Amino acid sequence: MNRPRPEPMQVVKQRRDAALRALVDGVPYIQFLGIEFDRRGDELTGLLNFNDTQIGNPFLPAIHGGVTAAFLEVTSIITLSWSYLWPDIESGVINAAQMARGELPNLPKTIGFTVDYLRPGLPRDAYARATVSRAGRRYATVRVEAWQDNRDRLFAQAVGHFRMPQAPRIATRD
Repeated sequence: MNRPRPEPMQVVKQRRDAALRALVDGVPYIQFLGIEFDRRGDELTGLLNFNDTQIGNPFLPAIHGGVTAAFLEVTSIITLSWSYLWPDIESGVINAAQMARGELPNLPKTIGFTVDYLRPGLPRDAYARATVSRAGRRYATVRVEAWQDNRDRLFAQAVGHFRMPQAPRIATRD
């Protein structure tokens, strides 16, 4: 009995990175905010690249609360999408080429999002990592934390409730 040879790990990594890039590039608001994602296995870390236009209070200076909330919500949605798309990306049902052509997966819709601002966001890069607490067929709960220099010193955290997309998972962008 001959088994097919497994793909080289570099090919698998490139496929995963291309799928994530296509998912993120499909949402123009993410580019507007300057958010990037770092993937390690199936874990994502959001990176909010600092820009002077993100300052809300120039006297402190501090990152605007709306930018902080948007960063946390985007990180939550992309992490949740990545977690439910992961099996289809790995099996080849969804591929990066499809996504790059505009055949994007349906993303979860926000039902409610509660942000706790713990301290001012300083004028520097920020990081966020989301954890899916519960994910069912129709509903999911995600917890997300944001920090800057020290992971133990959060400047914001949030809990979001999302409506999961129904089949079909892929929608074409007009």
